[in-house]
Amino acid sequence: MPFTVNTDLSVDEIMRRWPATIRLMIRHRMLCIGCPFGIFHTVAEAAAAHEVDEAIFSGEMLTAMRSEPPADIQSASGDLEPGSPNAKVSSR
Repeated sequence: MPFTVNTDLSVDEIMRRWPATIRLMIRHRMLCIGCPFGIFHTVAEAAAAHEVDEAIFSGEMLTAMRSEPPADIQSASGDLEPGSPNAKVSSR
């Protein structure tokens, strides 16, 4: 399980790997679900674009990510699956 939200992951990547985060996006009325910019926007960029407090949102995102194991899917960018030693999930 991640201990921090990896700032290199896009919100699309996070939603694919941890589907529980989708509910969080909806609750904050963020339009990231299905957005073509979701594959580029980081959590910080998405929070800024939707005028959501980044610190609070990141904390909620991390809680949602910890609530379930990462999905075993290939990322939209073609990166390795979450369980791979080279995956981009931070465990700091």
